[in-house]
Amino acid sequence: MGDVSWERVIAAGIVLASALAIAVVLRLLTARLFKRAGDTRWAWDDLGARLIKDLVVPVSVLLGLWISAKVLQLPRGTLDATAKVLTAATILVVTLALARLIAASVASVAMARQGVAGNVTIFANITRVIVLGLGILVMLGSLGVSITPLLGAAGIGGLAVALALQDTLSNLFAGVHVLAAKTIEPGDYIKLATGQEGYVVDINWRNTSIRTLSDNIEVIPNMRFSDTILTNFHRPAQDMSILVDAKVNYEADLDEIEALCIEVGQDVMKEVQGGVADSDIFVRFKNFDDGAVGFHVILRSSEFGDQFRIKHEYLKRLHRAIRERGIAPPYWHHRVALEEISARHDGAGRNGEPARRGEPAV
Repeated sequence: MGDVSWERVIAAGIVLASALAIAVVLRLLTARLFKRAGDTRWAWDDLGARLIKDLVVPVSVLLGLWISAKVLQLPRGTLDATAKVLTAATILVVTLALARLIAASVASVAMARQGVAGNVTIFANITRVIVLGLGILVMLGSLGVSITPLLGAAGIGGLAVALALQDTLSNLFAGVHVLAAKTIEPGDYIKLATGQEGYVVDINWRNTSIRTLSDNIEVIPNMRFSDTILTNFHRPAQDMSILVDAKVNYEADLDEIEALCIEVGQDVMKEVQGGVADSDIFVRFKNFDDGAVGFHVILRSSEFGDQFRIKHEYLKRLHRAIRERGIAPPYWHHRVALEEISARHDGAGRNGEPARRGEPAV
């Protein structure tokens, strides 16, 4: 550094300042490009604009540092060390940008195949880890670090880590298996044999998040799906049958009740959100209850969460229709029979009164 003149230092500073100014200008331009790419419906231009936006500033600064080092005419050893450091930094910056790009591409492909429900993080996280690992190995190689011993040590260390993180790795592979087998996907409504139920929000490397009907989030380890019975209400299709239980008085005409229930059900299917308009309505009488004839009506719901609104509207409309027709409600009827107990058969009670049932005569 003793041979470096002030003119070279000033020139290097001007080069570095120019690089920073170019980086700021390119950042503003790429920000506008990224905004315009976001206005289109094509996802790949967003990814390309994001990559340019991530790389333009750090690459400009690193290039400015390298040109400044050349302008300073540093000694050969210092220049070689600077080149290695700047190369490693460039590899790290590019690796981070590529990890984000490839992870976003994987998420975009999953979304294109499965729709909005394909928004899962497990594949994106695995892809990001792989890209970062390869980039770090290349960066270490550029610094002169031998990779072969590192790979051997990583193999031994990986075995130890695998034994230590057995449960975590089990959850990881269970999550990959669940997604590959398409047992569940984000957006499905599921119910476990252990009682947890709700909409699948996300599946990551360790657990699955579900949103209950009360808008709470339950976190379930992925391994739970491999050792319990699971009901997926969105498979094989989202629409499902709804059973609405009801009762009617014994004096009612069952044919009239059946026609009335079908008529009300058809109106509900057409007018209430979540109903399947072209579905058939079925009425099935099931038993003779103590005070009424029991039956249930089979409706259709386009999705699990819509069944509650459909039941609500159907019961209101059916109750209104039954009252307008003057059909008697299924009230309980108690018929009490009094039996006179003669003293001749049961004996006389105390003070000459007839004996009560269950009371011995004296």
